[in-house]
Amino acid sequence: MKIRFPVVAFILISLLACAQDKNPVNTKNTHEVIVPDLNIPWGFTFLPDGAILINEKAGDMIHFKDGKKTMVSGLPDIYVRGQGGLMDIVLHPNFKDNRWLYFSYASQLGEGEGGNTTVARAQLKSNTLTNFEVLYKATPNSRRGQHFGSRLVFDNKGYLYFTIGDRGDRDLNPQDITRDGGKVYRLNDDGSIPKDNPFVNIPDAKKAIYTYGHRNPQGMTTHPKTNEIWTHEHGPKGGDEINIIRAGDNYGWPVISYGVNYSGTSFTEITSKEGMEQPLHYWDPSIAPSGMAFINSNKYDDWNGNLLIGSLKFQYLDMCTLKNKKIIKEERLLDGLGRVRSVEQGPDGYIYVGIENLGIVKLIRK
Repeated sequence: MKIRFPVVAFILISLLACAQDKNPVNTKNTHEVIVPDLNIPWGFTFLPDGAILINEKAGDMIHFKDGKKTMVSGLPDIYVRGQGGLMDIVLHPNFKDNRWLYFSYASQLGEGEGGNTTVARAQLKSNTLTNFEVLYKATPNSRRGQHFGSRLVFDNKGYLYFTIGDRGDRDLNPQDITRDGGKVYRLNDDGSIPKDNPFVNIPDAKKAIYTYGHRNPQGMTTHPKTNEIWTHEHGPKGGDEINIIRAGDNYGWPVISYGVNYSGTSFTEITSKEGMEQPLHYWDPSIAPSGMAFINSNKYDDWNGNLLIGSLKFQYLDMCTLKNKKIIKEERLLDGLGRVRSVEQGPDGYIYVGIENLGIVKLIRK
């Protein structure tokens, strides 16, 4: 039997519950600022020579090396609105040989007012992008400012995965495979559609879709041992999720959810349904997750194997201890430094974290 509170009481209880997060602070960590003075470092990646490429949401791609920032030229027009702008960036697995890099951004390409999430690639030569190619452009354009996604990752077979949020249209996009939005997608590295994508033989389906029923995934990474694709996504008020992505699966949004509307009212009565996947983990209250990486090095002793997720809302790096694919403990690292936007493990084995209005910092264990 469900107990229903009056809306006013429910909102009051929710406000009290969200006043602080329950995860304890781990004080056995500190940091070093590696790249200072960044606003919203939405995504970053490491070049083979030790330089860092950084995407600022406002539309700048920055090359950082030996303390010097240089703007990368050759970017397309970036549609900066709400949560949209210049977003994630990742190198081709054979970047040393082919110089291809991949990035996501909001674009006004195509018909209609507004913009939508776009994935492109280009070759990097002397801090200039050349041979630019759009690989995927979500449609239709929208003037809504929310839920662009968008993370990028390659798997060990060379497939490119990327995420696009529901663009604020929860009742139309996520459950409809003929429409973009609220999906995880998979492409070959040249932008073509893999022949074994789950919906290639479905009439009118978007052939690049790999999974559907997502809200706004802003974290994605490959498990270093199993090679599974892990994602997390923003819920509404409550119900942020971690999921393991499997071809063709429906992750339920907005039919099932552990969250409620921001006003405190309900939009669904159910948290499970046959044919829809349960999250590996969910948060209530929401932590507003962004960025995601596994610790896969000997730099952090017994932290090796833990999962790291940024919290925008509570301004910390959430360290999740895993056992048999279950999170058995969460702790705050880098507590209170700022909104954590992006997380990567560098080639040196250290964890690097993009923090809004601060920069990129290196996580150091005391």
